[in-house]
Amino acid sequence: MNSPKTYSDAPNYSAILWDNDGVLVDTERLYFQSTQEVFARAGIDLTVQQYIEYFLMRSSGTSKFATAHGLSEAEIAALQDVRNERYQQLLENEPITISGVRETLMTLRPHFVMGIVTSSRRRHFETIHRRTGLLEFFDFAVTREDYAQSKPAPDSYLAAVARSGFPTGRCLAIEDAPRGLIAARAAALDCWVIPTELTRPATFSGATRVLDRIADVAALLLDANSAS
Repeated sequence: MNSPKTYSDAPNYSAILWDNDGVLVDTERLYFQSTQEVFARAGIDLTVQQYIEYFLMRSSGTSKFATAHGLSEAEIAALQDVRNERYQQLLENEPITISGVRETLMTLRPHFVMGIVTSSRRRHFETIHRRTGLLEFFDFAVTREDYAQSKPAPDSYLAAVARSGFPTGRCLAIEDAPRGLIAARAAALDCWVIPTELTRPATFSGATRVLDRIADVAALLLDANSAS
């Protein structure tokens, strides 16, 4: 599934900026589940394709989808509260590990500055990583409270580049969804995409690479470094 690079023929990356949900942890499906459940209570069917369109292509997916189905602002706010609590419950109890993540991070840690760039609220983010123990591999994390506009706006990645201490050309973004790719490219970053089952039907125009699994990241980056 690897595709040729289109932006960096001979990259010299110093920092890796990782998306969280869907890349480091298997939580995107839980967000979909919790969102689908609360819309079902309101008599609204949220399909996978609609989730990709409203939530993985744009920001403010819940409010936009709900508004499109005639819900009021008060109803949307109540729905979001219920969804967030249900998502929190799922994060605390459901399996969230992705095969190969810990091994990949352990391999890359000595060679790169690494940060997490997520649209998750810090509460959910902290719940996730109390369970994973993955934060030991990272120098920083940028959560939804740390920037103005969520992906696909570039704000989160611009904040992460500043935190990394390196220029944009030395930073690589790793994403799984179209809105993350759009955000990374809007911040002038190279972006490698690892699709999930949810995002696999999407197109990833502008991706520097599209990979099959996270282990490919370490293999490609360390091979590039040894050849440079």
